[in-house]
Amino acid sequence: MSGHQDGRLRTRWRRATRLLAAAAAMSIGGAMLTVALTTGTAGASPAPQRAALAAPAVTSVTAGGAHTCAVVADGGLWCWGSNYSGQLGDGTTTNRSTPARVGTATWLGVDAGSGHTCGVQTDGTLWCWGSNYRGQLGDGTTTSRSTPVRVGTATTWARVSAGPAHTCAVRTDGTLWCWGFNRTSQLGVGVSPYVATTPLQVGTATSWASVTTGFAHTCGVRTDGTLWCWGYSSDGQLGLGTLGSQTTPAQVGTANTWTGVTAGYAHTCGVRSGTLWCWGENGYGQLGVSSSFQTTPVQVDATTIWSRVGASGDTSCAVRTDGSLWCWGKNTTGQVGDGTTTHRFTPTRVGTATVWTGAFDVTDHNCEVRTDGSLWCWGDNSGGQLGDGTTTQRSTPAQVTLLG
Repeated sequence: MSGHQDGRLRTRWRRATRLLAAAAAMSIGGAMLTVALTTGTAGASPAPQRAALAAPAVTSVTAGGAHTCAVVADGGLWCWGSNYSGQLGDGTTTNRSTPARVGTATWLGVDAGSGHTCGVQTDGTLWCWGSNYRGQLGDGTTTSRSTPVRVGTATTWARVSAGPAHTCAVRTDGTLWCWGFNRTSQLGVGVSPYVATTPLQVGTATSWASVTTGFAHTCGVRTDGTLWCWGYSSDGQLGLGTLGSQTTPAQVGTANTWTGVTAGYAHTCGVRSGTLWCWGENGYGQLGVSSSFQTTPVQVDATTIWSRVGASGDTSCAVRTDGSLWCWGKNTTGQVGDGTTTHRFTPTRVGTATVWTGAFDVTDHNCEVRTDGSLWCWGDNSGGQLGDGTTTQRSTPAQVTLLG
């Protein structure tokens, strides 16, 4: 950790982490679904007999603070893990170490924050559930919800990103909206309000393509390929070359070839024309380079074959165009997936498989989808977030097969 790090932010984050761990120790609820698990290295193939079970193919997955959710090919949503604030959406606050279906609605995609979850349904409506102490559910209250609650009346939501205590989403008209905690101007609407319990439009631009939420900062890519960040830059995570706050979106450099960006706790990574760049805090090697914090983007190795990057907490992962998966940074719970708990300062390959899709998410645990629709998870399992029926930590990918 850098010496200039805002101690209050770090203390709040670590306190929240301890609360998550305590909540994860709650009793594990009964399974609503059979889960078949195959452990081993990421290069291993699923046992032949499992193919005959015709499990639904997973199309996307998201990893929260200590819970996981996945959308399958028919649009069904399944969640599991820690549930102390109702973030699984099953109407309870009971932890689940195996996946449970969330209602009967069909979903385009979901994103999990530390203690809440939000998703867009196939009809373009937006729904959130779980912790709401900072208004991050966007329903006009600060009341936590154990089942999905609709956000406003719009039917034009395209994608959503849930941070620890704030949420942002893009509509089909290219407008950007944020709500929740705004202590560090992470909503991009200025220094006030301190908390927004309903979505606020960020500026007037109608060209937003994607958005990503970190602990105290937010970044987004516009349709012209430019990258913009705002919020708090304790370690340079905004990429603007300075430390301090940015109350509204500011462009990162002049490049217009960004294809994706992801925000971790206090670092950020993005892909630009096949090259990989990271900036911000680097105490665990989460930037993929051996250096101190960086206030502007620094290139991670010299290759030009990166297709997608994901980051959260203090760990980063990326997929190359050949389908190989690489992770680096904090590895306390085995979330790098290399069979160790050693922090990595350069990208480390996860197994030998070349069938990773880039549909993945990483926090203190990591989940990724392969080209055959199979789901694999590893890392912290204190709340049952690996979905294997246990709370045993795993340092290499293990397959989770959902059986209806």
